[in-house]
Amino acid sequence: MSDFIYLASQSPRRSQLLDQIGVAHQLLLAGPDEDAESLEDIHGAEAPSRYVARVTGLKLDAAVQRLQRQGLPAAPVLCADTTVCMGRDILGKPADEADAVRILQRLAGHSHRVLTAVAVQKGRQRVSAVSESWVRFAPMTAAHIRAYVATGEPMGKAGAYGVQGRAAAHIEQIRGSYSGIMGLPLFETATLLRAIGVRC
Repeated sequence: MSDFIYLASQSPRRSQLLDQIGVAHQLLLAGPDEDAESLEDIHGAEAPSRYVARVTGLKLDAAVQRLQRQGLPAAPVLCADTTVCMGRDILGKPADEADAVRILQRLAGHSHRVLTAVAVQKGRQRVSAVSESWVRFAPMTAAHIRAYVATGEPMGKAGAYGVQGRAAAHIEQIRGSYSGIMGLPLFETATLLRAIGVRC
């Protein structure tokens, strides 16, 4: 049994969610010499489920190599990636405030999917899963959208919002995994971790 895992994510929410289910973890973050953002590039008309699983696998490959390069003690490595989509359109992290406004205008008054892929590697064993949830935003006025974007919360988040933050005031309905929408589906994560011998 492993006493801890490495979390290869800079998301404080993923760390908090692992704490919630009692999984001891250490951060294993990309260094300045790694182009982590390029791993999230979309390849053509890629289906969102294929995209999120592929990106998570690439992140895990990079994290395992990082672990080996740094000569750190062996332990399972966990990676995750979250994407927001409407149909086959992937709505990634906003490039700037204007892009955040554009994304939120699309989401307002409509339902969309949130896909979060999780992958864990222990030695040569790799396990993975994808969580799918649905979120419906209430209609939002231009003033509501501008005010939300002005908080800075949409930046760096897939779909330009955080369900655990101020966006919750505009979300009418959620179907699926709340923790998955936050960025780490706890049921799927716990199932994967148990499968490779991690207590949770």
